[in-house]
Amino acid sequence: MSVDERTLGLTSAQVLAQRRQYGENALPVAKGPSVWAIFFGQFKNPLVYIILVAAAVSLAVGEYGDAGIILAVVVIDAALGFVQEYRAQQTYTALKGLLKPTTTVIRDGARAEVDLSALVPGDVVVLNAGERVPGDGRLLEAIKLTADEANIDRRE
Repeated sequence: MSVDERTLGLTSAQVLAQRRQYGENALPVAKGPSVWAIFFGQFKNPLVYIILVAAAVSLAVGEYGDAGIILAVVVIDAALGFVQEYRAQQTYTALKGLLKPTTTVIRDGARAEVDLSALVPGDVVVLNAGERVPGDGRLLEAIKLTADEANIDRRE
């Protein structure tokens, strides 16, 4: 990379060409669990199985009232758990939509703030203390550089 490319960064035409060639700088978005998966997930607790066995025993000995009450409690518990988990999933999705991580790049000779998904190979990224490295790259210049290379899943 020449000195001019380091100070001027990519041109708008180069950015467009890189984006056409490589696409967006983003991982595929994993689809969240379906409504049915959330609902049936409420029954994956071993305690629920024990309670259902108790309901079956009550049915077997003819205690239909007790069996009905036990089954009603299981259904109410599953419904409440489903509502809570579904709302939590919706809140997570809404909050994730509010976060738009950005970084500073040099393009056409000027600094610009861009979404991380808009980065392309060859971009000159300017990092300040405490910022996360937005992707793989080549270090052009550093002053007192230290980096934490921990691979932490922060669900971004």
